[in-house]
Amino acid sequence: MASQFLTEDFLLQTKTARRLYHEHAAKMPIYDYHCHLPAHQIASDHQFENLTQAWLYGDHYKWRAMRTNGVSEEFVTGAASDYEKFEKWAATVPYCLGNPLYHWTHLELKKPFGVAGTLLNPQTAREIYHTCSEMLRSGEFSVRSIMRKMNVKLVCTTEGPLDSLEYHEKIRKDNFEISVHTAWRPDQAMAVENLQAFNAFVDKLEELCNLDVTDFHNYIAALRNRHDYFHEHGCRLSDHGLATAYAEDYTRSQIEQIFAKMRTGNAPNEYERLQFKSAMMVEFGLMDAERGWVQQLHLGALRNNATRLFKTLGPDIGCDSMNDLPVAKALSRFLDRLDVQGRLPKTILYNLNPRDNALLATMIGNFQDGSTPGKMQYGSGWWFLDQKDGMEQQMRILANMGLLSRFVGMLTDSRSFLSYPRHEYFRRTLCNLLGNDVEAGLLPNDLDLLGKMVEDISYNNARDYFPMALS
Repeated sequence: MASQFLTEDFLLQTKTARRLYHEHAAKMPIYDYHCHLPAHQIASDHQFENLTQAWLYGDHYKWRAMRTNGVSEEFVTGAASDYEKFEKWAATVPYCLGNPLYHWTHLELKKPFGVAGTLLNPQTAREIYHTCSEMLRSGEFSVRSIMRKMNVKLVCTTEGPLDSLEYHEKIRKDNFEISVHTAWRPDQAMAVENLQAFNAFVDKLEELCNLDVTDFHNYIAALRNRHDYFHEHGCRLSDHGLATAYAEDYTRSQIEQIFAKMRTGNAPNEYERLQFKSAMMVEFGLMDAERGWVQQLHLGALRNNATRLFKTLGPDIGCDSMNDLPVAKALSRFLDRLDVQGRLPKTILYNLNPRDNALLATMIGNFQDGSTPGKMQYGSGWWFLDQKDGMEQQMRILANMGLLSRFVGMLTDSRSFLSYPRHEYFRRTLCNLLGNDVEAGLLPNDLDLLGKMVEDISYNNARDYFPMALS
C-alpha cells in the first residue's frame, strides 16, 4: 500500500526515526546562522501584499525551474502581474516531482499557512493564492510574526563592508525578541576581475572611513575600520563566496605593487590576481581570528553563466552552477598559513560540487586543535546540495570521517521568510538517517543518546559554537 504524501511522518521511514523527530527534533528552536533575508524588512516588520511577493520575489530556485518549464521571462522576473506570475509557478509545480522544490513548496504552504492536503497546481492556484495572500495582509503574518510562528531564535543576514547596518541597529533598539545579526561578506574587496567596480568600491570605502587609501597598507586599515564597525554592531561571523581557495606565494612588496597598479586603472595579470586574492584572504582570516569570529568559506560556484540574463537582470537570478576547479592544495595552504601562526579562526567549509564532499570532510580534521569541540566544521549541503540526497551524503561522509555529533546543522541560505521549513526538512532527513541505522543494527537503540545527538545538531551545537548573542 502506497504511503500518503506529506503526513506528520513525512520522510520518517522507521519507528525509531519517528520517535527521534517527534520527541526530539521537532521541539528545537531554529538557529539560522546564514541567510540572505533583507534586514530592512525585519526592521519595518514588513507585510507582504500577496503570496507572490513573499514567495517568488528573489527566489532564483523557482525562477530557474520556471524557465526550465518554458515560462517566458515576463512571468518570471518581468512585467506580468503578481497573480499571473503565481499562476505560472503553480503550473510549474506539478513538473517539479523529484525536485526538492516540490517538497519545499508544500511544506511552506503547510507551515505557517496551514494549507495541508491540497497540492498546488493550476486548479488549486486561485484558492491557495487568495487564502495565503489574505493571511499575509493580516497582522499575524508580518515578517516578524512569521519568524515567531516558526520558533526562530536567531538569524544572521549577510551584508558587505560598506553597509551602514542601520536596519540591524533599529531592530536591536526595538528589543525584538529574535536575535538578528549580520555577517561580514567582503567579496567586493577582492573582486578585481572587474577593475572598474573594484576601484569604485575602494573609492566608497575611502570616503566612508575618511581615510586616504593611497596604498595597500591604508586599504587594509580601512577594511579593518569597517570590520571593527561590524563587530561593534554585533557581527561575529564572516562569509566568503569563492570559486576556489587562494594560496599563492606573495610578498608584501608584490601586493603593494599590484594594488598601486590597479588603482591607476591597470588590470593585473592572472597570476597577480591570484596573489592579491591570496593576500586578502589571509588578511580577512587574521581580522576574524583577532576578533574571535567564525569564518565561512562557500567554495565552488560558477556564477553568472548566461551573459544575456546577467546584462539584463544582474547577479543571483538563477544562472549559476557548479564549478570544477581544484581546491584541496590551495585550501590546505590557506588554512595552514593561519594555523601555523595560531591565528586560524573557527571555520566552516561548504562545497557546491559533490565531488569535493570527502575532500572537505577530511580537510577539517587536519586543523582541529582541541580548543573547542568541532572548531573546524564541514558545512551542511549547500545550494544545489541542500536536498535529501545531498544532505544524507554530507552527513554520512561527515560521520564516516569526522564527528557528526559535533555538526552545527542546517541553515536556510535563503532570501525568503517562508523558507524556515528547510530546517524541518533537514531534521526529518537527519532522524531518518539515524533511525535507519538503528533498525539495521548499526547504531545502538539508545533513544536518550541519539535524542541528545539530534537536539544538539538541530540547535544546541550552533548555539554553543557561534559567539553571537541571543536576545
